[in-house]
Amino acid sequence: MTLLHVDRLVKTFPRGGGVFARGRERFRAVDEVSFTLDRGRRLGVVGESGSGKTTLGRTVLGLFEPDEGTVKLGGVDLHRAPRPEREAARRRMQMIFQDNASALDPRLRIGAAVAEPLRVAGLGANEAERGRRVLEWLERVGLDATLARRFSHELSGGQRQRVGIARALVVEPDLLIADEPVASLDVSIQTQILKLLLELVEQTGVALLFISHDLRVVRALTEHVLVMYRGRPVEYGPTTEVIARPLHAYTQSLVAAIPALHPDRRRILAGPPPVEHDPTWLPEPAAWREIEPGRHVLTPR
Repeated sequence: MTLLHVDRLVKTFPRGGGVFARGRERFRAVDEVSFTLDRGRRLGVVGESGSGKTTLGRTVLGLFEPDEGTVKLGGVDLHRAPRPEREAARRRMQMIFQDNASALDPRLRIGAAVAEPLRVAGLGANEAERGRRVLEWLERVGLDATLARRFSHELSGGQRQRVGIARALVVEPDLLIADEPVASLDVSIQTQILKLLLELVEQTGVALLFISHDLRVVRALTEHVLVMYRGRPVEYGPTTEVIARPLHAYTQSLVAAIPALHPDRRRILAGPPPVEHDPTWLPEPAAWREIEPGRHVLTPR
């Protein structure tokens, strides 16, 4: 059953920004993006810095208002439905941010930070019940209950990210958006956090929208992947198939960049590397076509 339905989503920003940006030319950070995500499934959104993947996640969550298109969660339009319906639907979504240090209020102790979403959503009969749920989730993410009395600056990066996961899942959301949740962590800690996240997603049945620039991480966590370049979707399909047999030139370049320890497994693109004016990268005019069952690619009209 479809949980999240994104249809022809567009989000623009003025070029140059600042207080004098009004009336300037605008660029499309998210340009005609459409996809669906079923309950309990895991979708990866991958692309280099500036591809629009983080803007997409924040627009889906409601932190940005779209210029065009719709975002529906369980059939509720998150930007046009009556306010009570929108607020009720948005309580069913949570996000794990890349910068775990700034995502946590430095004035709050960890226990209060994890309990805050419960209070905002009106969950838990009283403070004692909310405190019990906080301690339960700290334990589930592998943290000692005594950390509830500490402040965020007293924790390591890995511990703060575990707190971020607990804070997102404590309200039992239907949709979890994870925006580069391990990009700022050491490699050894990344593996632990990814394993924990996958285990909790499978245990809770929450749908996962996982945003990353790293195809290796996306391959480990997701079932389908949406590849973005300059705000536009260029390829979509089952993660294993897209990585094993990329159809779009940009996806091929991402796959070729995946490090391989054994020389026989390294991929090298034939011929010169693709360039931005190559029409197979961003064809204009373009069509989003289903090339084969379950595989969509942006191609010239």
